[in-house]
Amino acid sequence: MVRQNPTTHGLVLVAVEHGIAQITLNRPDRLNALDHALALDLADTFDRLAQDATVRVITLMGAGRAFMAGGDVSMFRAAGKNAPEVIGTLIGLFHRTIRCIREMDAIVVAGVQGAVAGGGVGLALACDFVVAAEDASFVPAYLRLGTNPDGGTTSSVTQLLGPRRALEWLMLGDTMDAHSAERLGLVNRVVPKDVLTAEVDSLARRIANGPKDAHATLKRLVGQAPYTALDAQLGAECDGFVKAAGTRDFREGVTAFLERRAPRFEQE
Repeated sequence: MVRQNPTTHGLVLVAVEHGIAQITLNRPDRLNALDHALALDLADTFDRLAQDATVRVITLMGAGRAFMAGGDVSMFRAAGKNAPEVIGTLIGLFHRTIRCIREMDAIVVAGVQGAVAGGGVGLALACDFVVAAEDASFVPAYLRLGTNPDGGTTSSVTQLLGPRRALEWLMLGDTMDAHSAERLGLVNRVVPKDVLTAEVDSLARRIANGPKDAHATLKRLVGQAPYTALDAQLGAECDGFVKAAGTRDFREGVTAFLERRAPRFEQE
């Protein structure tokens, strides 16, 4: 049975079934641009799903023609002299989501199409996997507004591209097409637009059938690797392996390997 989770403003659609939560940004008339209502719905949604032990994988997509066209610039203008306060509140909500995605055990798969701009870049790259439709276009856009990126963009882009290329792209703000993003490692794969949802769903199901705790540990290990000294990383790997060795999934994996069959990991 599909479990629907309504949000306060109805700007985020959520459905949970068989351990997979499907999140859809639902402000298509504004290309899913982030305002306070959408930011609050999104942050609350991820906070709630992070506490749901039955959720193994989360997919994140945008309704309509775009994934997310960044922040709602018309809101910035309307704020006038109050822009610092208004934008500070918005970024605080947005960063709640980014932190949750990075820190939660569930694996998050983004499916992006059309405009992936400004905060949309940060949101997509915060996810563990990114599948892009062929029409996806990535543009930082921040410097055009006279400001710096948010949403962890400077962190994720620098990790993925290296500091020199990251500075060039973020400062010049050139639009990057989906295939270039794949070639440079910003996205995992590029697919035709009409199969984007099917590709995201297929990847989510494959992950959901794997060993949940081991996936969560691997996510943490890879996430901390760029900032962790070798000895500390070796210790974390050992700790994770030893902890896994006491689980049912490990026993099943070992048995399946020796019996030359596919493992049947525990499903909740």
